[in-house]
Amino acid sequence: MSSRSRCCLGETEGISQFTFSENATRTTGFILQSGTQSSNMFDLFRSKDSNPKDDVLSGLTVALALVPEAIAFAFAAGVDPLVGLWAAVFMGFITATCGGRPGMISGATGAIAVVAGKAVQHGDSLGEGLGLQYLFVVIMVAGIIQVLFGVLRLGRFIRLVPHPVMIGFVNGLAIVILMAQFPSFRNLQTGEWLSGQPLLIMVGLVALTMVIIQFLPKLTKAVPSSLIAIIAVGGLSYLFFKDTATVSDVLAKAPGNPDGKLSGSFPIPALPTGIAWGSEWGFILKTAFIVAMVGIIESLMTLQLIDEITETRGQGNRECVAQGGANFLSGLFGGMGGCAMIGQSLINIKSGGRGRLSGISAAVALAIFIMAAGPVIEIIPIAALVGVMFMVVIGTFEWSSLKTFGKVPLSEIIVIVAVTLVTVVLHDLATAVFIGIILSALVFAWESSKHVFVTIEKDSEDERIYSLQGLLYFGSVREFTDKFQARSDVKNIVIDFGHTRVCDMSGLEAINALADRYRKAGKNLRLRHLSPDCRAMLKKAGTMVNVEVLPDDPRYTVANMRRDTA
Repeated sequence: MSSRSRCCLGETEGISQFTFSENATRTTGFILQSGTQSSNMFDLFRSKDSNPKDDVLSGLTVALALVPEAIAFAFAAGVDPLVGLWAAVFMGFITATCGGRPGMISGATGAIAVVAGKAVQHGDSLGEGLGLQYLFVVIMVAGIIQVLFGVLRLGRFIRLVPHPVMIGFVNGLAIVILMAQFPSFRNLQTGEWLSGQPLLIMVGLVALTMVIIQFLPKLTKAVPSSLIAIIAVGGLSYLFFKDTATVSDVLAKAPGNPDGKLSGSFPIPALPTGIAWGSEWGFILKTAFIVAMVGIIESLMTLQLIDEITETRGQGNRECVAQGGANFLSGLFGGMGGCAMIGQSLINIKSGGRGRLSGISAAVALAIFIMAAGPVIEIIPIAALVGVMFMVVIGTFEWSSLKTFGKVPLSEIIVIVAVTLVTVVLHDLATAVFIGIILSALVFAWESSKHVFVTIEKDSEDERIYSLQGLLYFGSVREFTDKFQARSDVKNIVIDFGHTRVCDMSGLEAINALADRYRKAGKNLRLRHLSPDCRAMLKKAGTMVNVEVLPDDPRYTVANMRRDTA
C-alpha cells in the first residue's frame, strides 16, 4: 500500500525533504517508514518518543549552533550581536513553552533580519540611536499581528502552498545554506580565500566533524553526535590548530568588541522611545506586516516538517499566537525578533529532542552562555559549526526531484525551478512562496479550463439534453460557451449540471449569456441537477441570471442523499 506524501521544509537556517510521487513509498529525506530504505545519502532522522535526557542534551547542541547564526543575523540587521542572541533566547523559550509544536526551535532568522534591517536603516536616517527603537517597535507590532492571525485561526492557509512550490523552495534553500558556508573559508581579517595549509586544516576539521556526525551513532546513541563532533573538533583545534577561526573571531568583527568577548547581562524591559507615530505609522505597519507574514510562513512550514518527522500533529494557530507573543516580548526586552528556525529544529530532532524541554533547554543554555559561559563558547572553531551545517545541506536538497524530469508535467518542473531560483537569488521566503503559489494557480486554471466536457444524453427533434462535466469558472467559461450553438440547436435545451460545479461569478455570467443567446434564437434553455451550492449562488444572484432551473427528479435526490451520507 502506498504511503501518503510527506513533506519537509527548509530555510537558510534549516533543511527539509520531500517525496514527490504520491505512489512512492515514503523516502522523505532521512525519514524511514515501514522498514523501507532511505533513497538519500545519509540517514539522520528516525521517529521516536522524547525523554528528558535526550531533550536536554539536544537542547545544548542546538544552543551551540544558535550562537554563530544569531550573531550573523544581527550583523545582517545592522545591530549589536547581543540583540540577536537575546532574540534567540526569548523566541526559543516562549515558543517552546507555549507554542503549538514541541521540538521546534525558534530564534533570530535570516529572513526576519533582512526585513528588520530596513527598520534599523530607516530609524538611523531620522536620527542617531533611533535605529534600534524603530526595530523594537516594528517587532512588537509584528508580534501583535501574529497573535491576531492565530486568534482568527488563519494558520490553515498554509495548506494552499502546492507541493511543487515546497520542493522548489526546499531545493533553493539547500543551495542558499551551502552558499552561506562559503564565507567561512575566507580569512576573517583580510577577506581573502584561504589557501595552502590554513585551507587544508579548515577542510580537514569540517570533514572530521561530518564523519563523526555520520558514524558515531553506529557506535553509541547515548549522546547527540553533533554535540560530540563540536566538542571533539573544538578540543582538537584548541590543542593543535590555534590559528583556526573561532566564534571569538566572528564576535571581534562586531563594532565595539575588538576582543571578541561574549558577555552580557539579562536585559531590562523598556518601551521604544523617540518614535514619530504621527508621520511614521505607515512605515511601521507596513514593515511589521511583512515581518509578521514572513515569520508565520516560515514557522508554519517548519511545523509541517516536524509533524512529518515525528508523525504527530502540531497546532498551527497556537504556534502563531506563541510566535506573536515571543516577538512582542523580544522587542520589549531589546531583541530583534525572529521565527521558527528549520535548521536548528532539524538538528534538534536529529539529536533526539522531541519534547518542549529541548527548546527550553536550548534557550536557557544560550542565556547561560551569554551571561556566564562566554569564554567556553568563544573557542569553538567555526569549522565544527560549518561541518554541522554541511550535514544539514546534504539533507536539505530533495535529490529525488532530479529524477522527476520527464516523468511529471512540464508545468510542475517549471514551478519547481522558478521557486528554486527565486529563493536562491532573493533569499526571500515569502516572495518565493507567493510567486510559486501564483504560478501554480495559473497552471491549474489553464489546465482545468481545458477539462470541460459536454455529451448528449438524449436527442430528439423537439428536445436535446446535454450532460456537462468539469468546473465552470473564469478560466473555463470560453470553453463552455463554445460547445453550444444556439442557432443550429433544437427548440428545447436542457443542460444537466449533475457532474459539474459553478465556482464563481464568471460561471454565472456565462450561463446567463448562454441563456440570452438561446432566447434571442427563439429557443428555451433550462438547467437541472444543480448542486445545492450552485442553487444558492443562482438564488443570491437573483435577476442577474435569467434562466429556468428544473426541479430535481426524486431518484436523483435520493441518490444525492445516499452519496452525502456515505
